[in-house]
Amino acid sequence: MNKQTYLILIAAVSALGGLLFGYDTGVINGAQFYLTKFFEFNETTQGFVVGSALIGCFVGAIAAGFLSVKIGRKNSLIFSAILFTVSAWGSGLPEILPQTIPVLVVFRIIGGLGIGIASMNAPMYIAEIAPSNIRGKMVTYYQLAIVIGFFVVFLVTYFIGNNLSEAENLEFGWRRMFWSELIPSTLFLILLFLVPKSPRWLALKGQDTAALQILNKIHGVEQAQKEIEEIKSSLETEENKIKVNYFSKAIFVIILIGTVLSMLQQFTGINAVLYYGADIFEKALGFGKDDVLLQQILLAFVNLVFTFVAMFTVDKLGRKPLLYIGSVGMIIGFLLLGVSLQQQAVGFVSLLGVLIFIASFAMSMGPIVWVILSEMFPNKIRSVAMSVAVAAQWAANYLVTQTFPMVMQSEVNNGPTWNGSLPYFIFIGFIVVIIFLTYKFIPETKGKSLEEIEAFWKK
Repeated sequence: MNKQTYLILIAAVSALGGLLFGYDTGVINGAQFYLTKFFEFNETTQGFVVGSALIGCFVGAIAAGFLSVKIGRKNSLIFSAILFTVSAWGSGLPEILPQTIPVLVVFRIIGGLGIGIASMNAPMYIAEIAPSNIRGKMVTYYQLAIVIGFFVVFLVTYFIGNNLSEAENLEFGWRRMFWSELIPSTLFLILLFLVPKSPRWLALKGQDTAALQILNKIHGVEQAQKEIEEIKSSLETEENKIKVNYFSKAIFVIILIGTVLSMLQQFTGINAVLYYGADIFEKALGFGKDDVLLQQILLAFVNLVFTFVAMFTVDKLGRKPLLYIGSVGMIIGFLLLGVSLQQQAVGFVSLLGVLIFIASFAMSMGPIVWVILSEMFPNKIRSVAMSVAVAAQWAANYLVTQTFPMVMQSEVNNGPTWNGSLPYFIFIGFIVVIIFLTYKFIPETKGKSLEEIEAFWKK
């Protein structure tokens, strides 16, 4: 097996954690219409059940830092795959077992733990193992897997929902939607045993020989020797001179910048659109129930196509240019949607606005945030720093998921001033902050080794 094929195998397998993130997010979207009727949810309960997995995501992301250091990136991903599998089975408990709201929430939280652990370890693992000249593209496999997960699960839930009657969907259709996740979660678990451990984690644990063997397979002998020397030099410098204090000004600032960027990914409103896409299309954009799942497939398709755009430009244009271009596009998309809602002129322009927003996010904040987070932190603090940033992202995700239905249904939003458009103008405000943060604080990491990026923060 040549080096390139070996790298693609590693990235593809580890990125399956992203596919399960996307699949899990999408399956609750497809199932919630029937869940709401089956359990007779009110708005508050609906928001809690949909968002319950995010509680697990937050806890999982916090635990991921410790797990990543203690048992390694690869073993952490194996643990997450087990959690995914348990969650998929338990969320769709058969009729003979007592499926209740608390039971469903527990299994959704277990799945969230798996997502939280994988969402930190998968992109970090890829970044630590990929050559610097293609690292951006390789980490983008993670985001590509997320959107493939969205796309596939929308097709699956559409197929299940349309081939069953209303009564059958209420009784067991939504259970089958959850169980369909067993296929990718089991595949993820099996394939993870084929990939190597992170060479930087091995070096961190003093296993230099094992690290060098893996680097030889990836880079070739000459480049591998250079890489291992840079890694050892970086670790020795941090150990002898810095003595990691996470509250020292230098380290705290790095973690703070990464954390704010991570949270802003969610404050763009992406998951409000994806989690509640069916409600947006039906209530805000006036589509009938029969069209809702088809519109969701359209969103997932646009998301998928423009993630490929990011993949093939991130190592050529760089990280910051894509963030600028995508942010402007997201603002334009939400302006079209917001103004059309405000003026009560809902129609093609509204749908176009949603699609422009999705496309712009997919080529910028979607993949690029994962790339930057996996690159920007020094070797010695990468696990803990990324754990904090990713946990904060899940907290932001939960906040948006819980508050979006409340704002949508509020009297202020539905009054004559806003006519249902208020949330989208709030999101625009956060996107403006992204442009400022990118310009002022985010370094361009294109083509630099992780150790060269680390040196940037010491200037």
